[in-house]
Amino acid sequence: MAKIAVENSLQDVKNALQQSGHEVISVDSGNLQSCDCCVISGQDKNVMGIAETATKASVINAQGMTADEIVQQVNQRLQ
Repeated sequence: MAKIAVENSLQDVKNALQQSGHEVISVDSGNLQSCDCCVISGQDKNVMGIAETATKASVINAQGMTADEIVQQVNQRLQ
């Protein structure tokens, strides 16, 4: 399956993605260039109006979503 980077605070999302067969790494690992998709909590999004792009992979903001909804979003974006 795909390699997905997930913020450390989203442990339930990490578990759900691993159960779906995806390889999960930490967003903090510094290896975002090889990821197929990234999942962020949305808490640190665009702080002070500054937005830096660290990857060309699809980014999913998990704010307000369940772990199952995030897995569905990941699978849709990887198709």
